[in-house]
Order: sequence, then structure tokens, then C-alpha cells
Amino acid sequence: MSRTEIPQEIADEVRKRVFDEPGWMKLTQVVRHSGALFRISLRPVTLKGEKRYQGEMTDKGRTTVKNFDTDAARKGVEDILTQTGPRELHLITASGDLHVRITRKGKALISRSTPMAREADEAPAHDRAKQQPLTAFDASALLKAIDIADADGRIKPSMRGKYDQVNAFIKVLETIVTEKPDKTLSIVDCGCGKAYLTLAAHHYFTQAHGLDVRICGIDRNPSIIEAAKRLAAQLDLTEQVTFIQSDIATADPGFQPDLVMSLHACDTATDEALARGIEWKSRHLVCAPCCQHELHKTLKGGGPMQSILHHGILRERFADLLTDTFRAQILRILGFRVQVIEFVSAEATARNILLKAEFSVKPGNTLSVNEYLALRDCWQVTPWLETRMQGLLQKYMAPSA
Repeated sequence: MSRTEIPQEIADEVRKRVFDEPGWMKLTQVVRHSGALFRISLRPVTLKGEKRYQGEMTDKGRTTVKNFDTDAARKGVEDILTQTGPRELHLITASGDLHVRITRKGKALISRSTPMAREADEAPAHDRAKQQPLTAFDASALLKAIDIADADGRIKPSMRGKYDQVNAFIKVLETIVTEKPDKTLSIVDCGCGKAYLTLAAHHYFTQAHGLDVRICGIDRNPSIIEAAKRLAAQLDLTEQVTFIQSDIATADPGFQPDLVMSLHACDTATDEALARGIEWKSRHLVCAPCCQHELHKTLKGGGPMQSILHHGILRERFADLLTDTFRAQILRILGFRVQVIEFVSAEATARNILLKAEFSVKPGNTLSVNEYLALRDCWQVTPWLETRMQGLLQKYMAPSA
């Protein structure tokens, strides 16, 4: 047996559970070889009232779907089982899941869910609802590793909000990465925390789209970074996903990122993520801010709107909106096209505002400058991001009052 073949007893088990036992739901394998990725999945479907098998293949970023009869499906399973190289195989049945990972050194790591009693349609209808990003590939090993899913692969109720946030954020990223890049897609995650988004984004773009991706996560908390490094090692991703314990302001990812992202970096950490993205000359910036304390403490002025400041909750919420407005205007002054959107439902998180920016226009637009200065002077504040980016901004607008 080759060092990278699936053990014979496991291969025999897969054949039996797919074709000879009731309750088979899906078989997926992801193969990595010489930097390339090939993903194939097979599941039972009903077409024109007859049982068939649907195969979905992703090779070099291109996905094709074909339907097979039983003989062709058996051959397809044999092709899956005889693949070589580092890969992951995941079998989902009504009675439980089987996960096999073959490492680069040829070691077979085998795990099983606890016995289950799912209700499984032997041949579900062909049409299905649109998938979430993390259901577009076999994400079970990832979700278990980052503690979003339990041992049986079910999303934990306490983690449903985080799961929805990550899916929604990746949907926004997908609108940026619309075509396969000619080079490695380089991403920096500022304030990565427990690396939910860092690892999920890497998995999604490599496994669902077949892209070559490298990501660096940055966080100042040493224990969180050590835990994130252990996760990357557990998922065999230490070469593609790296982590740095550092302030965002001084971190060096070791490459120039195409995209800088941040999910709920607190207060001015979001501003620092935007500033570093600008300094790294990143084309795309995607940030979902968290708490906004800096402006809240210094707000005054407001003219006829000053009464907002008399009520704590109104002052706090207005400061949040005003902070993001200033951020968007500064980005426009510096040559970015900016969208401010709600990226996920308020049920998932109250912090559901997201700034999506692309460097694509000439900096110093007069209208953007005038609007920014009028808003800043109305509230008699100097936003933190303006101070941070003063060196770039000063040639486009007058110094702060």
C-alpha cells in the first residue's frame, strides 16, 4: 500500500456504507497535490422520479456538476478511494460521520462521530436551497476544530451567531474575489481573535474555489495567538495560515496583502486596521467595526442637533454612526470607493455595520473633502483616523481646527 493510500479496511467500509447500507447522504474528498486542489463530492438525488447520483467537481477553480447511474457512481467512488496525496475524505450517513485525513507524510488520521439516528432521504430532490459559504464544502473538521460545531458536526446553539457572522462576512469577501487571481491571494486579518474568520476564509477560498491563498492573522493577545497557531497546525495549514502576536500598528505579515479584513476589532483597532491597509497599499479593505468609545468621549457641538448628546444611549449610538461616517469619508478622500452596509442580521450581532472599500479613484476629491470638513467642524472633533493618517491627508485638506 502506498504511504498516501486510504487504509484498505476504511475503503471497504466506505464502499459498504455508500452502496449497501441505507442512510448514505454525502461523500466528499479534497485532494491537495503540488500546490493544486481538486475537490469532488457525490450524493444521491432523484431525477425524473429515478434514483441517480450527483457528482460535483472543483478543479483549478472551475466547478462542474454531473449526474451518474449506479455503475458510474461505483466507478466514481473507486476513483475517490484511489486518489493519492494529502487529502481529506468525509462520509456523512444517517448513522454517523467518518472523517479521514491523510497528511503530507502519509499518516491516516481517522475520526468518527458518535452513533447517530438522522432522518435521511435516500434520494433527495435535485433542487436545493442556496448554500451558505460554509456549507459549500465539507467544513466539518474546521467547524469542530474552532469549536463552532459539536463532536457530531452540529452547530452549537451558543455559536450560531458567530457562525452566521462568519458566513455573512465571507459572502462579502466573495463579491471581491470574483475571478481566480493570477497569483496567490494574500489576506491579512487584523484583530483576528480566535481565528474563526481567518481559518474559515482560507478554507472557503481554497476548497470551494480552488484558489491559492495565504492569510496572516494579527492579534496582541499572546495566548489567543498561541491557540490559533495550534489550530493551524491541527488543520495542517501552518504554511498557508500564519499568526503574529503584535499590535496592528507594528505588525509585519511578511507580504503585501491584496485584502485587509477585520471583524469586530474594538474601538480604534478598526481605525488601525484601515490605516495599515492603506499603508500596505492593499486594494481592498473590509472591516466590521465593534465598539466606538473614542469619539463618544469627545463629542460636542452639533448645532441644532446638540440635544442628542443629552441622552446617554442616543449619544452612544450616534457616536457609532458618526465614527463610521468619518471613516468612510476619510477613505473616499484617500481614493477608495466605499460602501457601508449591514452584512448580517441584527439577530446575529448588533454590530452588523460593515465598511467595504476598494482603492480605485483619484485621491483628494473636493466634494468628499468639503463634506468631511463640514461634518468634523459641526461636531468639533478630530477623529482618531484623521490623526493617524495626517501625513497622507494633509495635502488634501486644511489642518484640523
